[in-house]
Amino acid sequence: MGITKISQKFITQVTPERMFKALILDAHNLCPKLMFSSIKSIEFLEGEGEVGTIKQINFTEASPMRYAKHRIDALDKENLMCRYTFIESDAAEHLLDKLEYITYDVRFEGYGRGGCICHLTSEYKAKDGTQIKEEDIELGKDRAIGMYEVLEAYLMAHPRAYT
Repeated sequence: MGITKISQKFITQVTPERMFKALILDAHNLCPKLMFSSIKSIEFLEGEGEVGTIKQINFTEASPMRYAKHRIDALDKENLMCRYTFIESDAAEHLLDKLEYITYDVRFEGYGRGGCICHLTSEYKAKDGTQIKEEDIELGKDRAIGMYEVLEAYLMAHPRAYT
């Protein structure tokens, strides 16, 4: 029971502004192109990217889920911050079965000469009578870092993208 908070950092050689634009503002276009083996498409169900927007990520047949939905709870373009909540998935025996919610807080700050630190804090609120195991969370952490690495590689290979 209770809330489990996990924080992780990812250091990139890409500016915070470019990472924010690619990962937060344009993920619906870029992620399906770069991660085509796992993400089929990302669509807006409500809104156009502002606070309150609900996005649906449609996965390929290779994924244990067909879709996942999340809602944007906060978006600060000046301070390069976004907070969103994972609200629905069709996966059988998914982690959400044990949780009331999962929220993600993503922030980007400058680091070194032209790089940035991506801060990701995940908050898992367990349903009454359930417990969250560390291994339940590990897969999501690994996927998040993998996505950051793919985006960083793309942005490094395309230095004029998202400038």
